[in-house]
Amino acid sequence: MCYNSPPYRKEKAITSVLGNTLGLKPNQLRRIEKLYTRRIPPDQIVTPEFARQLSELSHETHRQIGALIDRQGHIQYVMVGDNRRIELPDFKRVRVASGRFRGLRCVHTHLRGEPLTQDDLTDLALLRLDLMAAIDVDNDSGLPGLVRAAHLLPLHAGELDNGTTPELYAFLEPKIASQLDHDFRALIDSLEEEMARNRRTARRAEVRDRTILVGVATGSLADAEESMAELAELAASAGVVVQDRIIQRRQAIDPRTVLGRGKLDELIIRALQLGADMLVFDSELSPAQVRSLSEATDLKVIDRSQLILDIFAQRAQSKEGKIQVELAQLKYLLPRLIAGQDSAFSRLAGGIGGRGPGETKLETDRRRVRDRINRLEREIEAQRHRRQERRKGRTRQGLPVISIVGYTNAGKSTLLNSLTKSAVHAEQRMFATLDPTSRRLRLPREQEVIINDTVGFIRALPPDLLSAFRATLEEISDSRLLIHAVDVSNPRWVQQVQSVKRILAELKLAEIPSILALNKADLMEPDALEAAVRQARQLDSGETVVISAIKPATLDALLEKAGAVLARDLAARSDEDVEHRSAPLSRIA
Repeated sequence: MCYNSPPYRKEKAITSVLGNTLGLKPNQLRRIEKLYTRRIPPDQIVTPEFARQLSELSHETHRQIGALIDRQGHIQYVMVGDNRRIELPDFKRVRVASGRFRGLRCVHTHLRGEPLTQDDLTDLALLRLDLMAAIDVDNDSGLPGLVRAAHLLPLHAGELDNGTTPELYAFLEPKIASQLDHDFRALIDSLEEEMARNRRTARRAEVRDRTILVGVATGSLADAEESMAELAELAASAGVVVQDRIIQRRQAIDPRTVLGRGKLDELIIRALQLGADMLVFDSELSPAQVRSLSEATDLKVIDRSQLILDIFAQRAQSKEGKIQVELAQLKYLLPRLIAGQDSAFSRLAGGIGGRGPGETKLETDRRRVRDRINRLEREIEAQRHRRQERRKGRTRQGLPVISIVGYTNAGKSTLLNSLTKSAVHAEQRMFATLDPTSRRLRLPREQEVIINDTVGFIRALPPDLLSAFRATLEEISDSRLLIHAVDVSNPRWVQQVQSVKRILAELKLAEIPSILALNKADLMEPDALEAAVRQARQLDSGETVVISAIKPATLDALLEKAGAVLARDLAARSDEDVEHRSAPLSRIA
């Protein structure tokens, strides 16, 4: 039985009807508006009387008609669609507490006797409605038929961890309105209690961040897939659980949300289904895009650059490394500080006198970040001078410097350990080494050298990070030889070689002699390895040698080639000195 009580919004006797009202007769519009005066008992999905009202109006207007009902049974919104679908209000800017539904259920009509459509389920998921119900309308009589309903299911951490894709929806048995025997309020309360239990279980289990990787291909799909594969490796290195990967092909990136609207809705539903709490985009996002995506998805949104910065923050051990990472993070963050966003840097504000007159919190945050950036830049400059002094000392000793460079996870630290019998930290993951390490090494020709392990490179390296580590990378500038370590077992090794060369050119280090060391040869089949060697020689990379850093016996050829390159370099320098000394005499003559 229906209750004729005032609507929930007491300040208005009647709230306007939303949607497609054009062409409705005044009498029809008044009767639709009167739906706001109805009330549904809290324990019922819909009453037979209300179902009949919706059906008769829908049959008469040839349009879907629906209502959003709160848990007290008050009609909050009435919507009119067309004969195929209905548009719901956009609630995406109104946040829903984690682990709860919105507190509204949608009851609307279907004119074709169809089950709940994909649009219905999408709205259910995106808006986190309590329930979505559709009432069949008889084509002849206009009377209500079966009521088909569905609700979201709580996600269990165990289901997410066993590799299966859990069900997102539960469908109630279709029945006519008078036979619906579900206690609606008890159903919703039990679902939210289960969601609360799952959250507590997840917190006790210390579940890691779950993410979906997102890419947009405006060019080659193969290139986009390669980049996404690398992004997955970065995510694993950061300790993030990758739930899925999504790539959309587009002519151009959407300036607001990167993806198209349909793909974005699909992404949100997939995140709900997998229990993802973070999205990682392969391309760099503007501050406006991050804000728009966060508002649309209600998820944490980061890009490739921020993921790399987070990895560096995890790995940095030395004081110098921590300063360089913090500087890069602050430079990345500064343009992304926006009004209304809680900033971790607000904690830096002092008490009385901590901000200027009329200064907003946002302005204070930005000022303090700039001040911190200036201090860190001065510290890095001081470190740079100290490094220069150390390099001058090595120069006076006459010890040539060899630097091991290469893509991240190419085996540089393992190679250093094998060459010098050291125990530098080496791990099979990206950016395991951030702090440069120097060791002494004696070559076969009785040459004593200094050999450096350096931070790994990666394509699309954040400019702020490259700038912050410039002082460290300057160590390479005094090198007489570069050993370019390459993971030849990686199917993308050619692209990685090109990326390293590009970065070396940006740092004006491309003129230093180099040896291309094809590492991890033990993981290759002989034919594939031979083909890789031929391909390497076509890259114009100078000397090429095949090694396996974990097998010291394979390093003899590398050491021999290094000694020969240094000997040629020494001879060339001696000739230049002779020419330099003889030049004044020739001018006098």
